[in-house]
Amino acid sequence: MKRFLLPLIFFAGLSVVLAASLSNDPRRAPSTFVGRPAPTFDLPRLDAPDRQLSPEALRGQVWVMNVWASWCESCRDGHAALMALAAKNIVPIYGLDYKDEPDAARQWLKQAGDPYIASMMDRSGKTGIDYGAYGGPETFVVDRRGVIRFKRSGPLTQAALDTQILPLVRSLQGEGSDE
Repeated sequence: MKRFLLPLIFFAGLSVVLAASLSNDPRRAPSTFVGRPAPTFDLPRLDAPDRQLSPEALRGQVWVMNVWASWCESCRDGHAALMALAAKNIVPIYGLDYKDEPDAARQWLKQAGDPYIASMMDRSGKTGIDYGAYGGPETFVVDRRGVIRFKRSGPLTQAALDTQILPLVRSLQGEGSDE
């Protein structure tokens, strides 16, 4: 009887740990990138491959970066919220086209609408990985100093924009408005 007790206790403990981990929402996982400088990159623009864009060029303004791809089904789910945000013209939105074919990406934006000031091509995926992106979509809010202040994994929703992103953006835009 005792020889079955130890494996039974081990199995029960393992079951509790696994069950608890299944109830966690990965979109609520804290990001180690929040509060740290945005990783640097110098990537070609999707709309003008001969022009580069880097976070240094965006210093001095609050901006949003959305990691997306034409092959990403979840990216499609949050696209309407991005379009609504872009229409409000509150904050510039930049895209990071992750591991995508440029022609497919351009075609998708032409069909679905383009909410981005510009999208950078991250064909290798290195920049996305540097930002801790596990795929798409991932959305970051970056402050005037180039520090990541928020990260959301998964499709954007209007509720997330209204309760998380827009209040933060407005707060960050207010910081330093009298400088």
